[in-house]
Amino acid sequence: MPANSRIKPVERATNRSWDEWLKFMDRIDAKNLDHHGIALKVHEELCGTGIEPLGWWTQAVTVAYEQYSGKRIPGQRPDGTFQTSVSKSTKLAMKELMDAWVAFAEKDKAVQELIVADNLKVSGTDRRITWRVTAADGSFIIITSEPKPNGTATIVAGQQGLQTHELNLEAKEKWKAILLRFLKEIG
Repeated sequence: MPANSRIKPVERATNRSWDEWLKFMDRIDAKNLDHHGIALKVHEELCGTGIEPLGWWTQAVTVAYEQYSGKRIPGQRPDGTFQTSVSKSTKLAMKELMDAWVAFAEKDKAVQELIVADNLKVSGTDRRITWRVTAADGSFIIITSEPKPNGTATIVAGQQGLQTHELNLEAKEKWKAILLRFLKEIG
C-alpha cells in the first residue's frame, strides 16, 4: 500500500500515533461503519480535546483511516464518486482574477465542451468568489478565486462527482492544461 500522506498531519494535530488511531478504529468497529458513522465516533472522541477546527480534523482522521483501510482511494468521496482540483497562484487580485476567468471560460473551446452553460452561477464573499456549473457528464465544476495575504489571488479549478478514478485522473490533466492556457492568456 502506498504511503498515506494524511497520517503524519493527523498524528501531529491529534497528538496520537497512527497505531493508537487504529486501535480506536478497531474498538468502534470502523470496518463495518460508513463514513458518517466513523466520523461521528471520531468527533465524539476528539470533542473536548481542544483540537481545532474540530470538524476539519474529524474528517481528516476519518478519511485517513478510510484510505488506509482501503474503504476509499485518494480523490474518492464518501458517496463513491471522485473529485479533483488544481490550483495556481496569480498576480491578479481576487475580483480581477474571477473577471478574467469568466471572460476566458466564455470563449475557451475546452471549457465550453465540458459544461452545461444554462446553470452557470457566479457568487462570492470577501473570502472567495466562486464560478459553478454542471459539467456535460453530470459532475460539477467549481472554480474559485481566493485571496492571498499580499493582495494577489489563487485560482482553484475543481470537479466533483466523477464516476471513476480514471475519469478523475483525466479531469485533473484537463484542468491543468486549461489553467495553463488561462495563465498564459492573462500574462
